[in-house]
Amino acid sequence: MFRRTFWFSAGAAAGVWATTKVNRKLRSLTPESLAARAADRAVDTGHRLRELAVDVRAGMAQRERELTEALGLSAAPPEPGPAPASPAARTLPAQAARPRVTGTDRQAELARPTTGTEKRTTDGVG
Repeated sequence: MFRRTFWFSAGAAAGVWATTKVNRKLRSLTPESLAARAADRAVDTGHRLRELAVDVRAGMAQRERELTEALGLSAAPPEPGPAPASPAARTLPAQAARPRVTGTDRQAELARPTTGTEKRTTDGVG
C-alpha cells in the first residue's frame, strides 16, 4: 500500500512539474514575450554601445595628449599675421573686385523686365 502511494505521489509530482515547465516555455514563446525580450536586449545593446563610445573617446583623448606631448605641440600656436594675397587676386584684380551675386539678388535681376538689346545669362556672370 505504501509503495503504491509513493509511486502515485511521485507520478503526480512529475506531472505537475512537467506541466508547469511546458506552460512557462509556451508563455515565453508568445509574441508579446518575444517582443519584450527583444526590446530588453536592444536596450542592453544600446547601453553597451554607449559605454564603448565613451571608452573610445577617452582612449582617443588620452592618445591625443600622448602624441601632443611626444611631438612637442603643447605650446600655443603663433598669432596669425596678415594673410598674403591669393594668386587669383593678383592676376585678375577686376574679377576679384566684382561684388558677389547672391541667390536673392539673382532672382530679383531675373524678375526685372529686359529690353530687346540686353542679354540675360543664367551663370551669374555678365
